[in-house]
Amino acid sequence: MSDHALSAQHSSDWRYWFGEQRGTLLAFAVFVIMFVIYTGNHPAGFNANVVTTAANKGVLLALIAIAQTFVVLTSGIDLSIGMIFILCNCVASYIVVGTALEATLGVFGVLLTGLACGALNGLIVIYGRLQPIVTTIATGAAFFGIALLLRPFPGGAVHEGLADFLTGQLPGGIPASAVALLVVVLVIWIPFRKSMLGRVVYAVGSAEPAAYMSGLHIQRAKFAAYTLAGLLAAIGGLFITFVTYTGEASSANANTYTLNSIAAVVLGGVSLFGGRGSAIGAIFGALIYRTIGDLLFVFDLDALWQPLFLGVVLLVSVCLGSFRLIRIRNRLDLFG
Repeated sequence: MSDHALSAQHSSDWRYWFGEQRGTLLAFAVFVIMFVIYTGNHPAGFNANVVTTAANKGVLLALIAIAQTFVVLTSGIDLSIGMIFILCNCVASYIVVGTALEATLGVFGVLLTGLACGALNGLIVIYGRLQPIVTTIATGAAFFGIALLLRPFPGGAVHEGLADFLTGQLPGGIPASAVALLVVVLVIWIPFRKSMLGRVVYAVGSAEPAAYMSGLHIQRAKFAAYTLAGLLAAIGGLFITFVTYTGEASSANANTYTLNSIAAVVLGGVSLFGGRGSAIGAIFGALIYRTIGDLLFVFDLDALWQPLFLGVVLLVSVCLGSFRLIRIRNRLDLFG
């Protein structure tokens, strides 16, 4: 191959990579700018404590956003994510206690709870042939009912050593929660994205009929997506237990995190039509959404106006995610 052909090949590869990562790169740039503005106007300035507090709040939503990403990539939406999150919070407040060994076993129990919830969603969507939104509304109500049975009133506890470690700082003032999030990305997202199963999930979201005609394992891919979503929601449930030291069956928190996860994935460049985007972009989308709230606090916006402003951001985010419909003249183009 000539030098000119090689150069053209590299240029084409670069343009393809940039096109695929454009949403993630844009979300990263917006977050950096917003965070610089936030820390620059914070009364305490830029220091380890401010960064750690912001990281703990951002990581919590980022975990739920990653969970939502797995399902959105298949062109579905999981409205039970917040309920799984709250259920696992309540479960953790019972079993992540005692000695270090007992707490470790409790962590695995919480993760298995999330996996079971996600697997149930996947099985109903696949074999019940129901729309994901309808399915997850129903299962979410059931999950919340179980959480309410476990914790009719806020209470419980958590292993303090583990909680303090994961919500504190590592040497050098590095937020432990940010490192934990990086581990989640390295251990779960990247292997999934590079696997055949991950590629099938993208194919299903891009054009399910074409994926089916190509002989790909669509059912297996969908099941994996919903199961992994449950797992990430469980990790989020664990983390909020570490932050609050208690369990609470709060429908308000469940619904808020569900809606905010949708806003985060859109802000992170994940297409609501499936097949495009990444969990890394969703992470930066979550950090953007959290930083918006922090900026409202720093600039002393009246607390009564903050929910309205965040609601407008959520609405605009979803509208931007649906903007592709405006440009489509033929609905068949959705599968192109």
